[in-house]
Amino acid sequence: MTSPSPSLSSEPLSRDECLRLLDQADVARVLLSLGALPAALPARIELMEEDHLLISSRENAVLLAARRGDVISVQIDGLDPNDHNLVGHGHRNRRRGLPDGTESKRFKRTTDGGATLVTLPLSIVIGQREH
Repeated sequence: MTSPSPSLSSEPLSRDECLRLLDQADVARVLLSLGALPAALPARIELMEEDHLLISSRENAVLLAARRGDVISVQIDGLDPNDHNLVGHGHRNRRRGLPDGTESKRFKRTTDGGATLVTLPLSIVIGQREH
């Protein structure tokens, strides 16, 4: 007889709590479709005024997905002091450039040389805390 596997319980996070965790994150996984297959690519991120996320990536697939208007999801985890995870943050890209007035803003995080900056509106923000 096998022992039952431990159950995972989760608790949804509010939008404000998700945004707080996103603001603390430096690195994320950008999830998108590459040739009809799911892909997770590393990128640096920065929250911009609670309604956009700046993604800095050297991966051409991230830029191409943003230009096409593909559905892109960004995932971060391991930020909570109790080691809980923000499992998901998803949104659809509708912009190709930075929002008006962004060019003059100094970003807190340095982009890698050769990286492309993509900004995405935060139309959907979801997360959960796993116990």
